[in-house]
Amino acid sequence: MSARLLLILCLCVCMRARAHDFWVNPDSFVVSVGASTALRMQVGHGDARRTSMIPSRRIQRFAAWTPAGDVIDLRNDGRLAPAEPGLHLLVLETDADALSHLPADRFHVYVQEEGLWPAAAARGRDVIERYRRVAKALVQAGALGEGSQDLATKRLGLPLEIVLATPPTEGDALAAQVIYKGRPLPRALVKLTDLDHDAQPVAAQVTDDTGRVRLRRPPPGRWLLNVVWTTPLEGDEGIDFDTIFSSLSFGIDP
Repeated sequence: MSARLLLILCLCVCMRARAHDFWVNPDSFVVSVGASTALRMQVGHGDARRTSMIPSRRIQRFAAWTPAGDVIDLRNDGRLAPAEPGLHLLVLETDADALSHLPADRFHVYVQEEGLWPAAAARGRDVIERYRRVAKALVQAGALGEGSQDLATKRLGLPLEIVLATPPTEGDALAAQVIYKGRPLPRALVKLTDLDHDAQPVAAQVTDDTGRVRLRRPPPGRWLLNVVWTTPLEGDEGIDFDTIFSSLSFGIDP
């Protein structure tokens, strides 16, 4: 038996079980100072949406940045209890050790749905993908707009990151830039999804030459921006692609 075939048979995650969308989902995106909100990891959309079962050993970082500049480790508690007003930035980052086997027909649909043009040449055959996930979330402590809002636009240096140009509650547009390994990423598909009605995204746009998109600011609700990017691999133990899933979740209050 070839090493590649053995690897395929040993994979425990398939395309159907591994939904694309992944995000940090607070019970509330607005919380009173001194109160707390539970933080859940969600995966999938529509009828396939569920709580993610990522093992704790795969979570490299789960933390919150406070308006004062402190960093709080969230891995043990899974709750955010802000002690000061203002916008808090949460980030979750997994390792890159997850693998999936994508049959040719599902891989074809996947490439089309996510705009993964670097993988287009591989359509028509089964592939093996190595992937990781990074997720950011914005939680407001105190009344809307109270305290510093600077963390809305903070860049953390993640391998694939969505960075807002302004806080999501400001202006009539939702502008963002996608950064991949420290550089703006052009031609990536960014999707905007209403988390209360998430069967399909409500908007999608491809980044321009500077990695930017500009969408109409959504109405009050719970929202998700997400992007996926992949890089072909050669000679890496039979793995065809290295993929990163990135998201940014936030709320807009009336």
